Amino acid sequence: MDQPDALAPLLAETKQPVAVDVFCGVGGLTNGFNTAGLRVVAGIDFDESCKFAYEKNNKATFLHQDITKVTAEEVAALYPQDAVKILVGCAPCQPFSRMRGDRPDKDEKWKLLYSFGKLIEKVEPEVVSMENVTLLASYDKGKVLNDFIDKLEGLGYYVSKFVVNAANYGVPQRRYRLILFASKRGKIKLVSKTHVGKELVSVAHAIEKLPPIEAGQADRDDPLHRARSLSPINMRRIQATREGGNWTDWPAELSADLKCRETEEGKKFTSAYGRMSWKDPAPTLTTHCMGLSNGRYGHPKQNRAISLREAALLQSFPTGYQFVEEGKPTIISNLARHIGNAVPPKLGEAIAQSILKHLANPIPANTDGRQTKMAF
Repeated sequence: MDQPDALAPLLAETKQPVAVDVFCGVGGLTNGFNTAGLRVVAGIDFDESCKFAYEKNNKATFLHQDITKVTAEEVAALYPQDAVKILVGCAPCQPFSRMRGDRPDKDEKWKLLYSFGKLIEKVEPEVVSMENVTLLASYDKGKVLNDFIDKLEGLGYYVSKFVVNAANYGVPQRRYRLILFASKRGKIKLVSKTHVGKELVSVAHAIEKLPPIEAGQADRDDPLHRARSLSPINMRRIQATREGGNWTDWPAELSADLKCRETEEGKKFTSAYGRMSWKDPAPTLTTHCMGLSNGRYGHPKQNRAISLREAALLQSFPTGYQFVEEGKPTIISNLARHIGNAVPPKLGEAIAQSILKHLANPIPANTDGRQTKMAF
């Protein structure tokens, strides 16, 4: 990971960079920022069930707030007095996902990006970053993203955006995402890729050392290492699937009741009921990544779908990341949603590194010493 050569120009300002994480979830982005050395003081999210994991694993305060209702004064008060204010967030990506369909609430959720823009306008952070699915760029012919960029540029920010594969930054998963930066100092460049080609982190590297478990079981020492049970027919299906394979490996009797596979569109969806491959990064994890029928989420060798802990590791969460308070039940659907929605910490680290490197550069100035915008 590229490290800033020096933070001396920033330190000379006697101001330290401090971030607030909007739509923080269980803290994937915050955790990556902390690893990179960029302090996050607070996370804001509407889902209160994220509070334990966020605060337990990160030295930051969780605010249970709706972004459409939280005030700029409340957010601004989170920053130390002499901080370089950084506001980051990942607006819920489901409205822009191919998996979303035409859910009736999707229009309400994409409006959260407009709320994020209004918050930026009032808080006036020096740096902004946003992560989302790549389809945001084409959703509604690009209107939502373009409106957001126009808003930022109208406020005096220089905006840069990148489409990245999280696997290129050490995440053991092929996960393509749009990363946007905005700064009043000039355009922010994304740090160089750290993993390419044979350097990509594989599924085996991430999860093969975990104890074997069976479908429907949990490891006695780690409640998060828990896999969903399988029906008799789905057990036969996973047993008939080779490593890296899918439903096309099966004998006809195992797919006879899958009517969707008879359509031309269904035949293209070959990841369903698939097994991962040890030697490759995982496919993109979703909130349904523990379901065998939802994608290539079968364990490479064991006859089951991946466990919650395996999903967390494939998202690049640290091994000891705690998602459930001791003594509390492990609610699989909630945790799968939290893990699948998270920004991979390793990707968050790259975002933070990019911001720190940008802030390490001197502020451009006119000949009279006044700050000016950089020309690009």
